[in-house]
Amino acid sequence: MSKEEIRKYGLDLGVDVIGFASLEGYKSERSPDPRSILPKAKSIIVLGHRMIDGALDSNNPRVNMVGRMGVMDTSKNHLYLFARFIEKKYKARTSPVLSSYPLDMEAPTLGLRGDISLRHAAIAAGLGVFGRHHLVIHPIHGSRLSFTGLLTELPLASDPPLKEELCIDCDLCVQACPGKALDVEGRTEELKCLRASQPYGIGSAVGYIRKFIGKSPEEQQTLLKDPRFMSLYQASFIGFQYACFKCIAVCPIGEMCP
Repeated sequence: MSKEEIRKYGLDLGVDVIGFASLEGYKSERSPDPRSILPKAKSIIVLGHRMIDGALDSNNPRVNMVGRMGVMDTSKNHLYLFARFIEKKYKARTSPVLSSYPLDMEAPTLGLRGDISLRHAAIAAGLGVFGRHHLVIHPIHGSRLSFTGLLTELPLASDPPLKEELCIDCDLCVQACPGKALDVEGRTEELKCLRASQPYGIGSAVGYIRKFIGKSPEEQQTLLKDPRFMSLYQASFIGFQYACFKCIAVCPIGEMCP
């Protein structure tokens, strides 16, 4: 078994970067124990896909989201193929971890925690360091990587950690955040971020339903023709529809296509 053989398989698929982290090197205090997902897990293989620069930099939120959907669909496909490769070749079970939904919506996490912190896994796999925006900064791709992961029973050693400090403390991400979610250094205020980045999320949907209940038939017809209702309807089958990627887009590290 060779990490480089595994890495080559992923790179040949089209994955941009691949790192390895042993479970001993993975630390995320707010996430569940990975062995609650895969009891005999020994390591995490982290896959990074570069986002589309022209989608991130566009002022059109629909184009932003198309880029997001593309990287999610591609990474999901690669994750499945990678898991099948590991299981067939090495006879070791794997559990795929996506970058976003489905999420645990039960208390206490309420959809705000992933089953695996892919940011912390990427750091443990030597793929970057944290920036002021609390996202991972890669030395080549900057903040423009979307991470997925494979928990595996394979005993893979961690790649060397990245020790270079990449964040230049320019505070562009802080200034660009419309929700002021990064104003307090050292944390992201998640609800502020969600309100700004998901204007058609579950909170808005619940608010619109409440507005609809008890209205006269004529008022309800007006509400059903409202463009906001149509946007909420569209988001209901897209999934978590983001309308803000500014903290990623303004980061000057890795902003040019490699």
